[in-house]
Amino acid sequence: MKKSREDIRNVAIIAHVDHGKTTLVDELLKQSGVFRENQEVQERVMDSNAIEKERGITILSKNTAVTYKGVKINIIDTPGHADFGGEVERVLKMVNGVILVVDAFEGPMPQTKFVLRKALELNLPAVVCINKVDRPGARPEHVVDEVLELFMDLDASDEQLDCPFIFASAKNGTATANLTVKNKDMTPLFDAILEHIPAPEGDPDAGAQVLISTIDYNEYVGRIGIGKIDNGTIKVNQEVAIVNHHEPDKMRKVKISKLYEFDGLNKVEVTSATVGSIVAISGIADIHIGDTLCSPENPEAIPFQKISEPTISMDFMVNDSPLAGQEGKFVTSRHIRDRLMRELNTDVSLRVEETDKTDSFKVSGRGELHLSVLIENMRREGYEFAVSKAEVIYKKDENGKLLEPMEDIYVDVPDEFSGTVIQKLSQRKGELKSMGQAAGGYTRLEFSIPSRGLIGYRGDFMTDTKGNGIMNSEYAGYAPYKGEIQYRKQGSLIAFEAGEAITYGLFNAQERGTLFIKPGDKVYAGMVIGQTGKTEDVEVNVCKTKHLTNTRSSSSDEALRLVPPKIMSLEQSMDFIDTDELLEVTPNTLRIRKKILDPTLRKRASFAKKAADAALMQ
Repeated sequence: MKKSREDIRNVAIIAHVDHGKTTLVDELLKQSGVFRENQEVQERVMDSNAIEKERGITILSKNTAVTYKGVKINIIDTPGHADFGGEVERVLKMVNGVILVVDAFEGPMPQTKFVLRKALELNLPAVVCINKVDRPGARPEHVVDEVLELFMDLDASDEQLDCPFIFASAKNGTATANLTVKNKDMTPLFDAILEHIPAPEGDPDAGAQVLISTIDYNEYVGRIGIGKIDNGTIKVNQEVAIVNHHEPDKMRKVKISKLYEFDGLNKVEVTSATVGSIVAISGIADIHIGDTLCSPENPEAIPFQKISEPTISMDFMVNDSPLAGQEGKFVTSRHIRDRLMRELNTDVSLRVEETDKTDSFKVSGRGELHLSVLIENMRREGYEFAVSKAEVIYKKDENGKLLEPMEDIYVDVPDEFSGTVIQKLSQRKGELKSMGQAAGGYTRLEFSIPSRGLIGYRGDFMTDTKGNGIMNSEYAGYAPYKGEIQYRKQGSLIAFEAGEAITYGLFNAQERGTLFIKPGDKVYAGMVIGQTGKTEDVEVNVCKTKHLTNTRSSSSDEALRLVPPKIMSLEQSMDFIDTDELLEVTPNTLRIRKKILDPTLRKRASFAKKAADAALMQ
């Protein structure tokens, strides 16, 4: 018989990127007494990965638990970026309700809609937390109306519409249920969780059932499955069966060697756990997301939605440039393969496939940000490799017509930049669906655009809007191919010979375009050292020195004035490279190069590709 466990609440914090989820969790942890009074606590303690800290974004969902009035509240902090939507979809299966965080100035944004839709589809009740009420320009009353409109747009039930609103400043650690009443702590939010988020239910006397929703990975114990116990009790050394809703043939027996529950930021070892508890289980080698652990006598899989398919792919390959192997610690195809396979342990939205070349792997993900985070992590760990231009994954329909992934994008820009943005996106096959006013004198534009139209656009967007624009995208399924898009209007400046860049050579080269390198940088033939102002590529010799004569001294070289080079970040480099180029990634350096370094062979390949493309489009 089903019973509810009143001493537990399982809740996920969902929101658009940068609306303050992780800061809110920090405060809930602090105020529930997880940290000692004299303990030094860093900001955004839940963002444990170095890239998460630097970029101020959450990439992986995290579990934590606090205790309030004798009730254990398991909290899951989820990512807000669309590229990590796979993380959000899964963790919602573990909880009985959500805290929807909305910025009091920005109001509901595209990703708010995406995560809320997922929660409402699973019939989860919500507590709405209007955050940053102390922000200049905050308009909490209007935002409440906008949130309710969003609930209605998403066909929320009457019960879901009847949700409590809490007004908070996570930064100051305060919350209130009424804007006219000031409060010193987060008590109203804690109370709203206990009151409005239902306790987990299940039959403690039935056979055990746990759906694995997240995988953690630890060098020492291997894969750790995290999930909520739906029914029964789980004990250490218990024998369970693994089954999977999407793989009816999967069925094998395993033993639970260690069992943990969450307490604050720590995993605490326990001997047994029952209905409603969120547990971590180690000792099962190839446990996967979507697996159900259940009693062998009555093996029944819990239904689980499939993870969204990747829409974008890149080739990761061994670096074979003339400067290869000088900086990286891990450079062979075996090193790269092992590292990519290890990433699959925790990242369910990623796909890694072998290609017909032994030193190249096709890696597919949910978007450019998804793949750039993987590249940056590998680079910091000492890997050296090369990657190709990100390309979308096409499909064919039953009639053999080519389909491509589409995105709905929402752009908020100051009024004076809207014309430029519309023009640029239209060139990339974007279709303007609506145009209206957003908060703070901004124009809100909504487009439907092929995913490949966004590749390489974010840098242009920031330049065109002088850094004031906000752009968000949401995957919108596959649609018929929209035709050719020209990614880049400028060609590349290509080094003509190997050596070291010299001031005199660079001075002559800078007349041809924008340089990416400075004097003293190593170059090789076929390396891209800048961008031209014209459409075709130009070869230059940057290692060229001035011939000495008896009338001029070489010291006049120092008088040559060089324009500072454009230093490209990883994302900018990924955006810049064309389909016939590669990005060479090492722990210390990013270099762009042509796939074919020899100029004669490169020209031949270019003619052959044009002919092949023409044949494909017919």
